[in-house]
Amino acid sequence: MEQFLIQNQWLIFMAILWTIPWKGIALWKSARLGHKWWFIALLVINTLGLLEILYIFIFSKGKSGYLTNRFQTKP
Repeated sequence: MEQFLIQNQWLIFMAILWTIPWKGIALWKSARLGHKWWFIALLVINTLGLLEILYIFIFSKGKSGYLTNRFQTKP
């Protein structure tokens, strides 16, 4: 495994370049919307942008969905 990572450093670099913008946008949206538990999950869990993309396009859209209401903090 170590040999693979040494030979394919560009793969790690590309994964980092892919993940950082998605994570940044998702964290920003969750903070702005007051979704404390989403913010913590997005900060801790690394899914190469998949969870972040789902949050941005599905879970942060309004208050109509079950999961959105369930994980929203109440003021």
